[in-house]
Amino acid sequence: MFSLNHNISSDSSERNIPDSNLSLRNGAKAAWPICLGYIPIGLAFGVLADQTGIPFWAVGLMSILVFAGSAQFIAVAMLAAGASPGSIILTTFVVNLRHILMSSSLALYLHSVNRWFLTLFAYGITDESFAVNMTRFRKGGWDKVSALGVNHISNIVWVLSTISGVLVGQFIPQGAFGIDYALTGMFICLLVFQLQGKKFLLTGMLAALIATVWFLLIPGNSYIVGASICAATIGFWINRKAGR
Repeated sequence: MFSLNHNISSDSSERNIPDSNLSLRNGAKAAWPICLGYIPIGLAFGVLADQTGIPFWAVGLMSILVFAGSAQFIAVAMLAAGASPGSIILTTFVVNLRHILMSSSLALYLHSVNRWFLTLFAYGITDESFAVNMTRFRKGGWDKVSALGVNHISNIVWVLSTISGVLVGQFIPQGAFGIDYALTGMFICLLVFQLQGKKFLLTGMLAALIATVWFLLIPGNSYIVGASICAATIGFWINRKAGR
């Protein structure tokens, strides 16, 4: 009896291993478009950091500890402009407040996970991984291991790309190849893929309008978070009115 139960338990464990491996493979497949985008952008960031005088090890630490492309680009630009450490920390903190919105949205699909998994998962959330995971969760058949794979495979590629950018940055002239536009171009692509229906298109247009007006009237970078919250609230109201 013990032997039979032991065999059944072993068989179940063996069946669970391929499931985890399959989930990781699915995560890798979903992550590769992000990685293709991260390579040129990470290289671009590394080049800009090198031209600002930041050593490769500091860029590597920034990518590992911060892992937020837009915040890293802002930090490098502010360092080049001679901004104080306090203003850099405050600015990047405000810019990254949008992660609260993204984390809250993804939390709806992560009910039965422990705190350690949530901590590891939250560390890897970026605009790109959020967009991919949110789309997959909505379609169904997407699990937490696959989503975690998307986050951290992208993370590894980003870190390696930024360090590589510093190492080759000395050979690239400043402003060459449209490097300073790389991050903006990626965000535009992400936005286009999210505009799947009239309500999403309307919400996106409202966010653009609010962000523009906010930027013109209020100094600083608060327009990013402000426009996101306002547009998300209006989009939620539109969605409820539509009865969906």
